[in-house]
Amino acid sequence: MVAVDPSELLLRLLRPFGPGDLIAGRVRWLGVSGDVGLRLRVEVDGAPLWIDVQPLAEALRYAARSRSFAFTYRTEGDRRPFDGPKGQALCRRIAAIAEANEAAIMHELEVLSAATPSPDRIRRVRVNQALEPAGDELRPHYTLSPYVGCTIGCGYCYAHRQLKPLRRLLRLAPAPWGSYIDIRENLPEVLAAELVRLPPRPIKLCPIVSDPYQPIESRERLTRRTLEVIAAAPAVWPTLLLTRSALLLDDLSLLQRLSQVAAGVSLPTVDDRVRRHFEPRAASVEQRLALLERLKGAGIATHAVVQPILPGSIEDLADALAGATDSVSIDVLRGEGEASAEFRAATFEGCSDPEWQVTRATLLRKALESRGVVVWRGELPPGL
Repeated sequence: MVAVDPSELLLRLLRPFGPGDLIAGRVRWLGVSGDVGLRLRVEVDGAPLWIDVQPLAEALRYAARSRSFAFTYRTEGDRRPFDGPKGQALCRRIAAIAEANEAAIMHELEVLSAATPSPDRIRRVRVNQALEPAGDELRPHYTLSPYVGCTIGCGYCYAHRQLKPLRRLLRLAPAPWGSYIDIRENLPEVLAAELVRLPPRPIKLCPIVSDPYQPIESRERLTRRTLEVIAAAPAVWPTLLLTRSALLLDDLSLLQRLSQVAAGVSLPTVDDRVRRHFEPRAASVEQRLALLERLKGAGIATHAVVQPILPGSIEDLADALAGATDSVSIDVLRGEGEASAEFRAATFEGCSDPEWQVTRATLLRKALESRGVVVWRGELPPGL
């Protein structure tokens, strides 16, 4: 059975408005996202802004509410301030639009839930959008997720916290993080049309939302089909891949066909004992470093992301990365998520502390820079 993409809920929630319309003053609705919960992307006086949409019963804090939903505004990654009263007024405007449509949507969800047995944890979903605008006016790009959910299932991943309310809204049975996934089966076809219609910008496939090379990719080859579409596009679309899996090597020859590509790994520690404790279903440290070396040997620009910082030698990690990658991004833990027990283990006590994270991140940055490695911030590595 093919399920409806959750983003369709948002499109219907704001009727009669649609993406591209002005919904208030100089506020233009740009699009929707269902990757990590329900989000609206708007443009306010030329600057992008996200509006998070949650079931009211799930929201602890919000800027405005309708009868069934809570609305909260934020900038891309919360990196830029935004005027509070203006953000609250915008959320109130969106809540007022939603109130005219939400009763029918909530009723339909109840009817579908009653008529349909609880679906498997692996769902097939049809989407009407592949590329999601991201970044700001200085570094605009798109994100692209062939899958939603991730069976690698790192407990500290923030995506599950965002997806939980959405799954409850869809009346899906509770499931541990790492045990469910949506396969966006028509995404390559939707993408092909967008690559003709939209202005070329970098495309980011990244495991922060859903690893593009998680185990099911070996059967579905959805990421591969997506890359084939990008390779065949009439324009050059710079492409960024990030993974915790060695499965990316299956597509090495395909990556070499892309006009502009960077590929790399997320590597939060150089100690594989630590990796096994926190990321038991991800590729080993040795496999990830070997992947970087293979990519580099094939002439592909490489990068690594160290987030969060996990225990292990900073100097050894810097040495390993300096020998295998062109650039590195560093960031800290964004909450323990479902990994509280792992962080409370005696050997790892204290490593989730924000001060510990920041101190180690600073040490790693200095160690990498002393080895001549470029350390970058933001969503895209140098050259993309």
